Amino acid sequence: MSLLRESYSAVLFDLDGTLIDSAPDLAAAANDLRHRRGMPTLAFETLRPWVGAGARGMVWAALEVASDQPEFIALRDEFLGCYEQRLTDTTRVFDAMQPLLNALSQRQISWGIVTNKAARFTLPLVRALKLDDRAATVICGDTTAHAKPHPAPLLEAARQLGVSPKSCVYVGDDLRDIQAGQAAGMDTVAAAWGYLGLGELVEHWGANFLAHTPFELQNWLDLT
Repeated sequence: MSLLRESYSAVLFDLDGTLIDSAPDLAAAANDLRHRRGMPTLAFETLRPWVGAGARGMVWAALEVASDQPEFIALRDEFLGCYEQRLTDTTRVFDAMQPLLNALSQRQISWGIVTNKAARFTLPLVRALKLDDRAATVICGDTTAHAKPHPAPLLEAARQLGVSPKSCVYVGDDLRDIQAGQAAGMDTVAAAWGYLGLGELVEHWGANFLAHTPFELQNWLDLT
């Protein structure tokens, strides 16, 4: 059954792991922390699942320092500085997402980005990937007073688009995305091609649809 009916007017995407593949640059920044301390490189496969947890997850994966430890803030800032230097080295829009974005544009269906990534990183990245002229809205992690899983960022996206939250679909690769979408009253899609994290299995997130590939999502949205 197709999700996209006449009552749906916008599709919103998480950024990292859903719309773009930023894991290589984030993993490299985590390894920068290790190299500065004379520690060996961690395999990409070890670091990739932590990407969805942001700086908190990457610092833990790299150095096993948790966010409640006194040294965390300094390490987080160091990590973010390393990442800022690598922001667009290898990060790309997932190839399979391009046909979906094109189909949305051809149908004149608005789409936007809602991410927990701070504007300091999101806006330059979106510009570099030439998404700024295509996305109808870009909501960053510091656009509203609360980040996902709070619904505030998604509600702000709907407000900026001038549509009802109930007319939006939110696509994300983290449990927090699904929780935020549900709290905002939106239908949700779990992007199983993304980073997914190390917690509850994606099949148990309670999304309206589980898409294993962008093409599967495009087909389900009746955009093929």
